[in-house]
Formats: sequence, structure tokens, C-alpha cells
Amino acid sequence: MFDLFAVQNSIELLITLVLLVIKGFAFVDAVSRSPQAYVAADKQTKPFWLIVLGLSLLANLLIWAPISLLNLVGTVASLVYLADARPALQQAGGRR
Repeated sequence: MFDLFAVQNSIELLITLVLLVIKGFAFVDAVSRSPQAYVAADKQTKPFWLIVLGLSLLANLLIWAPISLLNLVGTVASLVYLADARPALQQAGGRR
């Protein structure tokens, strides 16, 4: 018999895991950049991004609902880092 709730739970789990990977990638990328690269790229400081992305990752690990307010805010923060800060940091050449 077809169980719609099982499908819904599977999709929600998949979304949660994808968002966890995105947030983890953003956090690891932020850790690997030098503090000077953030200044050279004229972006927020490294501690700022580490706190925001770390809390985002922690919220995703603790709250397994992808549509919770904390997870949505953390997802937006991670996507902003990946779409805006990361390309600028790559141009500044800020790897350790």
C-alpha cells in the first residue's frame, strides 16, 4: 500500500541532508580562508562568518526540520556566503 507520509518524510530527510552538506561545505570553506582575505575582499570578518555559519550548521544538526525558522535563516546565510563572499575570497587568493 502507498504511504504518502513515508514519501513526505523521505523527501524532508533528503532536503535536510542536502542543506546539511551545503552548510558544512560553507563552514569548512570559511575555516580554510585566511583572515586577511576577508579584509582584502572587503567582506565581513572571518570570525563573523565562522560564528554565523557554525551556528547555522549546529542548528541544522539539532533541528532536523528544514522549514524551521533557524534552519531557513541558516540556509540563507550559507547561500549568501557561497554566492557572494566565497567568489570574492577566491579572487583575493585567501587560502591558508
